Amino acid sequence: IAATDQVSSGNLYVQVPVHRSEGDLGHLGETFNKMTSELRLQQNRLLAANQTMDARRQFTEAVLSGVPAAIIGVGPSGAITVLNPAAEKLVATQAGAGAGAHVIGEPIDEVLPEAAAALESAKASPMRLVQSQISLTRGGRERMFNVAVTQGEAQEGSQSYVLTLDDITDLVGAQRMAAWA
Repeated sequence: IAATDQVSSGNLYVQVPVHRSEGDLGHLGETFNKMTSELRLQQNRLLAANQTMDARRQFTEAVLSGVPAAIIGVGPSGAITVLNPAAEKLVATQAGAGAGAHVIGEPIDEVLPEAAAALESAKASPMRLVQSQISLTRGGRERMFNVAVTQGEAQEGSQSYVLTLDDITDLVGAQRMAAWA
């Protein structure tokens, strides 16, 4: 009873003395010790997996923060789940300064209605990647963006998406200048 109280308090290193001559009570002690060993092993595996997930999350956040393209994660319901700094800046220009953090959970078609058509095309397409171009007017300036919509891993019939918006305004301008030349 004292050992089970210790286990319920989180001590998975507790063991009970086992005497084989005690029959069923000895077998119960062996089973208890085996159970605490298994629990300890599973807890260690979970802690290691959690540390690995944290390291991957930190790496992903570092990568996303250094990417100049705007990256927006959209969940199955169409709500924004993730924004990198470039996307936060793009959204803040649309909705007012500091708006990036406040749009998490908001529908993409309300926050960035210009990208809604690209997302709908991706939903209707059997392909994993759908690309298009959109024009956004921000701060009185029209900018051209290449939009790539990638389907995430489907879980239980739900589909998430990653939108990558790459500003190609300067490239389009250079192509026009070359064509006129």
